Amino acid sequence: PAMTTDAAPPAPSAPATQLEPGRAPRRIPMWDTARFVAVTLVVIGHAIQRQTPASEHALALYTFIYAFHMPAFGVISGYFSSADTPTAKRMRRTITDIVVPYIIMQTIWTVVQGIVEGGKDFNPTQPTWTLWFLLALGIFKLILPYLAQLRWPLFWAVVFSIGVGYFDNVDSTLSLSRAISLLPFFLLGWQVKQWGVFDRWYEASRRTVVRVRVAAAVVFAAWAVSCAVWIPQFKEFDLHHWFFYDDSYSGLGEDAWWAGAVRFGLMLLATLLTASFLVLIPRRNVWITRFGAATMYVYLLHTFVLYPIRESGVLAGEHSAWPFVLLMVVIACVVSLFLAQPFVRRGMRWLLEPKVDWLFRRDAA
Repeated sequence: PAMTTDAAPPAPSAPATQLEPGRAPRRIPMWDTARFVAVTLVVIGHAIQRQTPASEHALALYTFIYAFHMPAFGVISGYFSSADTPTAKRMRRTITDIVVPYIIMQTIWTVVQGIVEGGKDFNPTQPTWTLWFLLALGIFKLILPYLAQLRWPLFWAVVFSIGVGYFDNVDSTLSLSRAISLLPFFLLGWQVKQWGVFDRWYEASRRTVVRVRVAAAVVFAAWAVSCAVWIPQFKEFDLHHWFFYDDSYSGLGEDAWWAGAVRFGLMLLATLLTASFLVLIPRRNVWITRFGAATMYVYLLHTFVLYPIRESGVLAGEHSAWPFVLLMVVIACVVSLFLAQPFVRRGMRWLLEPKVDWLFRRDAA
């Protein structure tokens, strides 16, 4: 996002909403813009992943993105989540928005990978590729009302995240390892909402906005330079795998007692980068704001576009040079914009948002 000063959000036009007593939901453009930029970073990361073994340019960009893009998604998801006792409507929404799409997409990917790679069995406990986030999001929403009853819920989420890395038996089954590891970012988003941090940011003066954004730009620049200069050391340490949050410390090759301190340090880095990312997002409507409502479509569908390219082997060898890395970044941005178009949502709603009223009891509240 461009580092420009903008006015506080005008009358809204995006699906990220905030309830105000006695008024209709107010839409907040900043969050929809943030959602679309974040999901585009996801697409870019997946587009260049096959180039990282042979290209330090690709690995540097990959490491830069993976340090914060999923934590940012966790913060955004937590910001718009409720810790109130779930109503029947909210419980149904969890089934229709998370469980049903997960089962549908897991089934499709089982068939696709079975045809292309062979020997693929349907196993809903092992999410395929990007589908782990749907399960993690479901877990986040399920346990939030319980965590909110505790003193210092964010502290306990950090303890769980650091602690789970010491257990080898907590793995990718039902996305549990990633859900627990990324839980602090979801809790942070929810906690920030309780603190009213962004309510004050929306009303911040022009001078304050400029100062904060200059500091955020410096943070991003410092991390970018670090990734460019120290990528050989990062590669030797296998740093980008730490940003997946899906392996135990021993699985990452660091089973020493201090491995939890490394995760904590990386979590602090992710928090700083996520905060910088969010304050650099324009508060007003910009041309990509309207695409923020389609982030789940982009997230779930971009893999079908990239899968043939990734599996063809065309991104290996000489096609890992920096001009091809740049080409894949451009392709990823085009894919993200295309999948966010209204006609894609209309055409794919039957698959990703199917009508499943027949699943529910008629006498339910």
